Amino acid sequence: MPQCAPTPLYNLAQILYIKRAEVSSERQMMDPRAIFGISALMSLLSSIVVAALFAWPWLRSRKREEGLIWLVAPHMFLRFIGLSFLVPGVVSESLPKAWAVPAGYGDFVAGILAIFATVALARATTWATAAVWIFNVWGAGDLLFAFYQGAHVQLAPGSLGAGFYLVTAIVPLLLVSHALIFGLLLRSTP
Repeated sequence: MPQCAPTPLYNLAQILYIKRAEVSSERQMMDPRAIFGISALMSLLSSIVVAALFAWPWLRSRKREEGLIWLVAPHMFLRFIGLSFLVPGVVSESLPKAWAVPAGYGDFVAGILAIFATVALARATTWATAAVWIFNVWGAGDLLFAFYQGAHVQLAPGSLGAGFYLVTAIVPLLLVSHALIFGLLLRSTP
């Protein structure tokens, strides 16, 4: 079978492919810890901006219990996702158990407490405010402890696997919601 001569377009494609391979092999990858820190910081900053510009002004114009229920209820869904830190394949086998176990079960407990607090708020029980305080102290403490423990065990961001997105995108938002809840709890009722 006769060979066809390569076309100029084929030659150009080959040259570009080889140049791209050379450039990507020389490219330095950014430090994963830096990417992790920047991602979490930018998510926190974005969450604070949204809270300051939109959420807090709206919350201040509502009854405290109404604002609290809107802030606590999402935790009923989002906190159970933390159990994924205990699932091999979702996270790396190298994820330290000293971090994964308290983070996973701490989120689980926070989710349960969020259910109790949401039901108490919805039914306007006498113990609703106490339930929100318990949930919020536990929930905020759980997230802050996870950051502390992550630094203590020198958590490698890659070991989080898909959990990387939880820690960098969801956790900062949850921390800001805890701050808003504290703000409402400390606000005197009208």
